[in-house]
Amino acid sequence: MVAAGAALADDVGLPGLTMGLLAQRLGVRTPSLYKHVEGMDDLLRGVAALALAEAGDAVGLAIRGRAGRDALAAAARAFRAFVLAHPGRYAATVGQEPTGPDDPLAVGAGRMLDTFRSVLHGYDVPEADVDHALRMLRSLCHGFATLESADGFRWSADVDESFEWLIDFADRGLRAM
Repeated sequence: MVAAGAALADDVGLPGLTMGLLAQRLGVRTPSLYKHVEGMDDLLRGVAALALAEAGDAVGLAIRGRAGRDALAAAARAFRAFVLAHPGRYAATVGQEPTGPDDPLAVGAGRMLDTFRSVLHGYDVPEADVDHALRMLRSLCHGFATLESADGFRWSADVDESFEWLIDFADRGLRAM
């Protein structure tokens, strides 16, 4: 049911996801959904956990066998592609707080961070700066992809060219450390 909710969020946007619309999509009555989730908040947490796991898997697969700029570019491109393909489910990840280390949100977020941490192994980032570098990468990738998914780049410059510029910019910054 969470997967159906995630797919619906991608189709209608996260603000449009409701229990009633999900029940309609599944061909059941709304009360039937409560056998699977406690309510809308529980559904959103499930969608967010699914999105983090899927995005982490996509980025992890993309960087396999790569290092340095190649790994950075592969991770950034895979992350962007995931957000553009799944804007509703990805939007559910923003603002969700794990309840503990075994929470699927924490596990998915940890997997994503570990993947980007692997990218950083191709650079000489001092251990004391790893958290800062991870936040920088997340901000760049998340910001660009979410703006693009919301049609936020309406001027004449090619969006793909801008994204490659962003990757080059991050690479130069990481190499300069």
